[in-house]
Amino acid sequence: MQMEKNPLDFDVVTDVKNAFAEQLRIKFKLPDYLIPVYQAGADLPAINGDDSWTLPMPARFVVDKKGIVRFAEANPDYTRRPEPSETLEVLRSI
Repeated sequence: MQMEKNPLDFDVVTDVKNAFAEQLRIKFKLPDYLIPVYQAGADLPAINGDDSWTLPMPARFVVDKKGIVRFAEANPDYTRRPEPSETLEVLRSI
């Protein structure tokens, strides 16, 4: 994993090769029939740094400074994501 510093009030983490997603068991391999669809719009091997054709499930985690997970959500249906207000509420409570 790489941590990036941006003009934000928090760190953004990049999961190189989806290694952390694999540890969390939220990494999945694209079915062969979808690879050409992705090839037309996204170079996943270049983005991921490998040729595994894998993606993480959409997930959101809020971890406090002590390393305690305060919020966790993952769903294999990429169209179902928590409302940003849910995450903001958790962040404000920390």
